[in-house]
Amino acid sequence: MRMKFSRSSQLILAAAGSLLAASLITACETLTVDFVFVTSSRAAGTNNYGEIDVFEINSESGRMRQIPTSPFPSQGRDPVAEAVSTDYQNLFVVNQDDNTIVQFVIGTDGKLYPYNTVNTPGIFPLAITADKANAFVLDTYQPLPLCSTADPCSGSIAVFPLTTGSSNSSTCTATVCLPPTAATNPAVGGQYWPLTLPSAPEDVIVPTAVNVLGSGAYVYVTAYDSSVTPSAGYVFGFSIAPPATATVAPGGVCPASGPIPANVLPSGTLCPLNGGVPFPAGVQPSAIASGSSTSNGIYYVYATDFSKGNVLGYTVASSGNLTALSGSPYPSGNQPSAIAVDPTYPYAYVANSLDSTVTVFSMSSGVLSSVGAFATGLQPVAMGIDPSTNHFLYTANFLDNDVSGFLISTTAGTLLDSQFSPYAASAQPTAVAAVPHNGTGGGIESQ
Repeated sequence: MRMKFSRSSQLILAAAGSLLAASLITACETLTVDFVFVTSSRAAGTNNYGEIDVFEINSESGRMRQIPTSPFPSQGRDPVAEAVSTDYQNLFVVNQDDNTIVQFVIGTDGKLYPYNTVNTPGIFPLAITADKANAFVLDTYQPLPLCSTADPCSGSIAVFPLTTGSSNSSTCTATVCLPPTAATNPAVGGQYWPLTLPSAPEDVIVPTAVNVLGSGAYVYVTAYDSSVTPSAGYVFGFSIAPPATATVAPGGVCPASGPIPANVLPSGTLCPLNGGVPFPAGVQPSAIASGSSTSNGIYYVYATDFSKGNVLGYTVASSGNLTALSGSPYPSGNQPSAIAVDPTYPYAYVANSLDSTVTVFSMSSGVLSSVGAFATGLQPVAMGIDPSTNHFLYTANFLDNDVSGFLISTTAGTLLDSQFSPYAASAQPTAVAAVPHNGTGGGIESQ
């Protein structure tokens, strides 16, 4: 029997259906725990820009799905790295072929709004990290007239001291802003610190990754000497001048060791650790991350060795110098390309690009012990942990053009595929970064 409804009844049913749909949409919104930003390097659109896919993570299943207006143009060619500001309201994207950092303001719905673009001091930027005070960018080559892919020179690191914005500011109306130029290194008369080996200053040092400690006192750069065979890997360390409460003229003296006191050097000034001598780091370090022990407050630094397929672990001394951990290096997988340290639970994760796996390690006083390996898409090159709950992990898979999502066991560190994983992304994804949906948690940048 077919039931018939009057027009008024149909209107009531339609209204009820609309209310139900609205309630479902609201429920879906409240289940979004994070927004994940995935850069893809293949050119798209009339300007040959790369793209940024924006995913929302479901707090129950870990399912990732792109927001309706995704992807967004990266505002430059070949985006290769990204980081978020510590207030989770800004995304910094490095476009390698344009030598630029583009700042996006992040909407409450995850949408991206281009705000500012600055040039990096050197040539071909490849990595970026940020803390509350500064953004640090690595350039493949120093800004010297003869540096090019045909005639390479050593790379460099630059520091952009972040300024605090406000609605009353005519120069910076975002919550934080990148200045137009980086901090000055008086030793070279430029806005960069070269990566050179004191014992062999003519050797070409190739930078690969950068990480700033949670304390904000030290920043570390992985790099390798390409002028020797086999190559020799290093971690370069620098102490960082904190934000000054008074005007400080450039040209001050770096302390012999330890963190830089306030009001001694201009904000963001770097002082090489260990007399400028880098710390040994295998053959070809490829990624770097750090974490700290809640029991003793000691920081640890970890660097992956792309050639040897392992992880090198270090304890950070009060001076900033690095000492190898017991048992280091720790075997991972073939060609490790990214590493993430869980900020809450005692686990570290390494993406192995050749094996298409993530190796999980448990941590005890910084020492790593293997838990197991878990399959990803083809060639994972970047990885992150959700900043709201530290319960989800995701990898950007360069050859599969997708993102793998996992649920993390907080008691064992093991990984379980998220619902419907993997998730389609734009072509050749290169980096990931994330912010919490409600502005809580801790941000994490890609390596």
